Amino acid sequence: MRIALFGGTFDPIHSGHMRAARAAARKFHLDRILFVPSGNPPHKTRDHLTAFHHRHAMVALACSSDPRFVPSLLEAPTADRRPRYSINTVRAARRALRRNDELFFLLGADAFHDLPHWKQYRQLLNSANFIVVSRPGFSIREITKIVPPGLLLLRRPAAKAPPKAVLLKRTAMHVLEGLDVAIASRDIRQAIRAGRRVTGLIPPLVEEYIRKEGLYLPRSPGHESC
Repeated sequence: MRIALFGGTFDPIHSGHMRAARAAARKFHLDRILFVPSGNPPHKTRDHLTAFHHRHAMVALACSSDPRFVPSLLEAPTADRRPRYSINTVRAARRALRRNDELFFLLGADAFHDLPHWKQYRQLLNSANFIVVSRPGFSIREITKIVPPGLLLLRRPAAKAPPKAVLLKRTAMHVLEGLDVAIASRDIRQAIRAGRRVTGLIPPLVEEYIRKEGLYLPRSPGHESC
């Protein structure tokens, strides 16, 4: 099977996430995409995130529309509240895979540019194939600027290699083009606080859940206050 990990805070998960997942599944023939909401991400404080059970519930509702999409607890928060790093998530996923399964890591171009600041990012690049969701101005050359030269495969790619790919010694980096994902979770939270409509920006079941649970409203517990 071809399986991708799609991580993020998903606070909330929105239509841009879903479009990126569907496009990646279609182009790279993915059998499963595991949506992995972050439990204790190292780059955000706990107080600035909606409670994990709400974010996971919204992911589960969004995934219900496609049998290829699976909500994951790989980064569920633990009692010790230690930060959860992507390298550990990938290693845990690999332990659960069968020998012939192929693992991908799906992320946006902005997150890809930040990779050199991630824990053990060289090992991460060696542990899974990457699918980078492009944005205007992002090209395949950007990948070679981020990937350490020592990891690049210095030979001409084989004819069967997928288009828009950079081959590493153990893995490959792919670019997913043709998406215009101009939606941000922060903007959705702000719109809800301001009483503006968000229909179409988030999956309908997620919108219903947010309304029923009163998420992202002023002074509502368990969400970002700024």
